[in-house]
Amino acid sequence: MDGALDTLRKEFGGLRTGRASASLLEPIQVEAYGSMVPITQVGNIGVPEPRLITVQVWDRSMVKAVERAIRDSGLGLNPQPDGQIIRVPIPDLNQERRTELSRIAAKYGESARVAVRNIRRDGMDMLKRLEKGGDISQDEHKSWSEKVQALTDGHIKKIDEAVAVKEKEIMQV
Repeated sequence: MDGALDTLRKEFGGLRTGRASASLLEPIQVEAYGSMVPITQVGNIGVPEPRLITVQVWDRSMVKAVERAIRDSGLGLNPQPDGQIIRVPIPDLNQERRTELSRIAAKYGESARVAVRNIRRDGMDMLKRLEKGGDISQDEHKSWSEKVQALTDGHIKKIDEAVAVKEKEIMQV
């Protein structure tokens, strides 16, 4: 269940909110030396200003490949190379894009809820098998079922809170 929450936070890191964040570029893959590698393996990502991300590329020959990878990432960013540094200004989000990003955040949240519920179902099935096999009593089954349900409720609540925070962040102008 904690894994589902961690995955949700990573997915939220990739959602653009109008503010610069290094995690925005981390999922980008760059064609380098004949294979695809994460952008973090060809340069340093920095955030010198709230609306600017910089990528300090280590190998001068990789600047064009990094620029192309950022441009083709589907994030709507326009990188500007300056020697070995690539500047990536973060444009303002319009209301339509904010609404769309909110829907995407809600979808990520629902995926995390489904994952948590699937884990709960697996736990409940295991408890039923243990009771059927005589390994635990009915009382133990009931007690453990309540604990599994409490864990599930707690994680669902954390997911709902994370989605609410992210939606508020996205809609903030």
